[in-house]
Amino acid sequence: MTKFRKLNRPTGHRMSMLRTMVSQLVKHERIETTVAKAKEIRRLADNMVQLGKEGSLCAARRAAAFVRGDDVIHKLFTELAYRYKDRAGGYTRLLRTRIRVGDAAPMAYIEFIDRENELRQSKPPNPQPPQKAPLDPWTKSRLCRQFAPPKEERSSDNEI
Repeated sequence: MTKFRKLNRPTGHRMSMLRTMVSQLVKHERIETTVAKAKEIRRLADNMVQLGKEGSLCAARRAAAFVRGDDVIHKLFTELAYRYKDRAGGYTRLLRTRIRVGDAAPMAYIEFIDRENELRQSKPPNPQPPQKAPLDPWTKSRLCRQFAPPKEERSSDNEI
């Protein structure tokens, strides 16, 4: 099992809080929370979007077991799955905003990317480099000898 942040809460309270926050993130597409909670929400929200993209009955049941609300599940499997169908991962963005006044906790916005009212525009995807055809071992060996410096031969009679 992967390592989670404990967030100074018992397991039941922590999981309930994270489920609620992921559901609210899917519903509102942007929430403000502390940086530590946002990093945990990011992991779970990306997993929920992956389930939405999968689109099977099993994925729908797994998502329904985690998020709260039928409207959230419907949004995951329709709107968000369609929006991110070509994206391989990284569906959320974390933007640090301020220091909270009461306890000096660092706050951050977590939001889905590629939405209407984004705080910052997403970067375009990097183009893939062209694939080279694999060389057979003999050609590769000849190419290595071509660029390698010639070996110096040692003479057997050393001058003393």
